[in-house]
Amino acid sequence: MAIQHLSDEQVRTWTLEQKDRWWFEQVWKGDMPQLTVRSALTGMLLGGLLSLTNLYVGAKTGWTLGVGITSVILAFAMFKVMSRLGLAREFSVLENNCMQSIATAAGYMTAPMISSLAAYMLITGEIIAMPVTMVWIVLLALLGVLFAFPLKRRFINDEQHPFPEGRAAGVVMDALHTGDVREGLFKAKLLAITGGGAALLKLWGSHAILEKIRLGFLTFPEYLDGWIYTLGAKYLHWTPRLLGTELRELTVRPETDFVMMAAGGLMGIRTGASLILGAVINYCVLAPLAIQAGDIAGTVKDGVTHYGFGAITKWALWGGVAMMTTASLFAFFAKPQILISAFRGMFSRGSMAASADVLRDIELPMRVFVLGIPVVGGLVVLSAHWFFGVHLWLGIVAVPLIFVFTLIGVNSTALTSITPTGALGKLTQLTYGVLAPGNITTNIATASITGEVAGHASNLLMDIKPGYMLGAKPRQQAIGHVLGILAGALASVPVFYLVFMHGGLERLISDQYPMPAATIWKAVAEMLTQGIGNLRLSAQWAAVIGALLGIALEAARVATRGRFWLSGVGIGLATVIPFTTCLAMFLGAFFFWVAERQCKDPGRPGHRIFVQNLEPICAGVIAGGALMGIGVILIENFLL
Repeated sequence: MAIQHLSDEQVRTWTLEQKDRWWFEQVWKGDMPQLTVRSALTGMLLGGLLSLTNLYVGAKTGWTLGVGITSVILAFAMFKVMSRLGLAREFSVLENNCMQSIATAAGYMTAPMISSLAAYMLITGEIIAMPVTMVWIVLLALLGVLFAFPLKRRFINDEQHPFPEGRAAGVVMDALHTGDVREGLFKAKLLAITGGGAALLKLWGSHAILEKIRLGFLTFPEYLDGWIYTLGAKYLHWTPRLLGTELRELTVRPETDFVMMAAGGLMGIRTGASLILGAVINYCVLAPLAIQAGDIAGTVKDGVTHYGFGAITKWALWGGVAMMTTASLFAFFAKPQILISAFRGMFSRGSMAASADVLRDIELPMRVFVLGIPVVGGLVVLSAHWFFGVHLWLGIVAVPLIFVFTLIGVNSTALTSITPTGALGKLTQLTYGVLAPGNITTNIATASITGEVAGHASNLLMDIKPGYMLGAKPRQQAIGHVLGILAGALASVPVFYLVFMHGGLERLISDQYPMPAATIWKAVAEMLTQGIGNLRLSAQWAAVIGALLGIALEAARVATRGRFWLSGVGIGLATVIPFTTCLAMFLGAFFFWVAERQCKDPGRPGHRIFVQNLEPICAGVIAGGALMGIGVILIENFLL
């Protein structure tokens, strides 16, 4: 069934009251079941599980991926099968929508742990207590909800912004529940098959587990080049090198991480191409030269010097972080209409009061925000003071900054689906570099407040969009988001500590899990508080050149209106991610790019599987592989 929407002319000329009345009479589905016990429990369960996939992906890449469509397909299939077996009635489309709101809210809860909080722990050398982390991320998320819902009336009801990813989720739900049931079940089967296959491959790759059952010789290799080093050293007294350094010491080797390949498929060929170019430049050119010059120091073991990702990134990240920072900020400020429109209309005639009567019992009451923002904002300020030593006045300054940055972030997300959390966090770090010079912990903690809250509010509005399209009650979605916040925190925080904190801070960053987002936050804070003069001369030049290249690359993208392929953020990101991961993501992006060009006939199976269902395939691989990856770590740490 086609989703009803206003024409561009109606969006421009109708008042907010007219638009709300149209929605109330034409779209709203009245008392159709939405936030039911089963939708709440399903959303909390799926959201809690899928939040763990973002721990895995975030530790690898620094990014978090949306879990909304994955949860929608899983819930649809689960209740469809149960209804056929007579065990339950089918999910309504609004139950599924409410469920995905809960699940996606849970999925976002991992962001602070793989970025600002991890950076704080690396800087201080102390592990934050688990209850502190739990309280902190819940408060930030709740504040994000409180800032998000008042903006809904403007960005969704009045201006009817697209929120592209949210709109896609609405279209998928509408198609599943009103279209061809077989197509919906086909998507679910693809997700289940790819998820199960990825989980088995991940389990098959654990030598410790297979060795326990005396099948260690069957272990699926983590890297595909092991035989080259084994045979080369034994028979030829040779191993592949660049300027005297072994390729594997430079992390230049192919790995079998299918989760990262699937993540590359979702990112697309442009990001994949930028990543692999940056990786080649960094690990095949700059790093060998820096090692040869003595600017990258290795560790000596048994008379042999070893390098690896940790040693290389301590030098290389400065050029990469500078490139990402200038590229992000240039792209951000290169679109002044986003900044202008972010603040336009805040006090216009289309105020919330204009349509209070027609949606009085549907929207979340205004008093929730009037009372909630000062109360939760005050708790955030006090928590920053108690937990991280932030002076109260510096914490209070962060609250109005949240409002400003949330407006900017929401507007960007509304138009492009891109939430500039990184750029907003860096702007806060720059601000507090002036307000609190030399105070590196305050720099991290305050940037965490503004960046995380603005990002959370922006992403939550993306998930409210499909509810508006399908006629859901925003009040129930708001309650659902809170349930998702609790589910995500309860699921992801203990697992984060068990997986990455077991054994101390030295396990937080490794070649396998480089925590690039935390590395970037830490590097920016150190640069702003300690000064660039403390770096090696070559690293200083790398930072200057990287900053200029970041501006140049983004300027080229703006001038060509996006036709220029390369991204300064993508190239710079390759300095804080091992070459192995960059290669895996590029291969995934390249595979689906080729599939799209080779499988053009909609009637052919290849097009149906790899083009029409790219998202279920990639989501299945990520969910199955990441969950099993977390499970393998827990088994190896605690059961073997």
